[in-house]
Amino acid sequence: MAKALDAEARKGLALISPTALFSIILLAAPMGLVVMYSFLTDGNNRIEWIFTLQNYVEVWTGPVYRAIMFRSLVVSLTVTLITVLIAYPIAYYVSFHVPAARKSMWLFLITIPFWTSYLIRVFLWKVILGYNGVINSGLFSLGIIDEPLQAINYNVGALVMTLAHAYAPFAILPIFVALEKIDRSLLEAGQDLGESRLVTFWRVTLPLSMTGVLAAVLIVFIPTIGDYVTPDLIGGGKLPMIANMMEVRILKQGDRAIGSAVAVSAMLIVALISICFLLLNRRFLRGQK
Repeated sequence: MAKALDAEARKGLALISPTALFSIILLAAPMGLVVMYSFLTDGNNRIEWIFTLQNYVEVWTGPVYRAIMFRSLVVSLTVTLITVLIAYPIAYYVSFHVPAARKSMWLFLITIPFWTSYLIRVFLWKVILGYNGVINSGLFSLGIIDEPLQAINYNVGALVMTLAHAYAPFAILPIFVALEKIDRSLLEAGQDLGESRLVTFWRVTLPLSMTGVLAAVLIVFIPTIGDYVTPDLIGGGKLPMIANMMEVRILKQGDRAIGSAVAVSAMLIVALISICFLLLNRRFLRGQK
């Protein structure tokens, strides 16, 4: 028995070794290097092996860093809220009201944006919202406005709109999968017991689909807070987020220590908020029971 278990263990290790080695080299090692740099001193575009906490003191107390981090959190949380609120009704409609033979077509239509580059999709929103874009040109030709609108470009609202559109499919798909796994007989039983559709949704459908909602929240929240392209194009460089700050500190100013401290701080904040999402989801499910 022991020999058989050892043989199975060796086969398992041999099977996962390439993937594990790949993850260590391309994921764990760079992350470990960033963490190490964040505790070292930067001197004239080179790292000096002098341990210090001053990098984190500067990041957490500097008004510029705090303002950019706050903006990143506000934009990411707003995008996450709007995206999930839009995605849930769409996923619910496809799961419960679209015939089974047509669901694949709906999913096909939802995934069409993935056919084009993310950069192209963001740039198209710049074309739509720009001073000479589709909206301003259309309103100007109709005589509704005399000069281009300033409020639809180079602001936080434009960032939120662009990111919500870009990440909507990422939210729709996990919610749809969770809704598809719900046993329809449970909903029928709730209505047979005299519950209204709204109460049945609140006490049965929503709790059973919270795994998909939580997945959608994390899938949207984590990448949007570190988005780099959208603030640069849609914000016109006037509304930098945390990823843009990292790029400036590391690549343009050559300060890898501060840039690494910014990156680690952002990762810690994202991890903390993600844990809060998990705890709130668990508390909600307990309350439903």
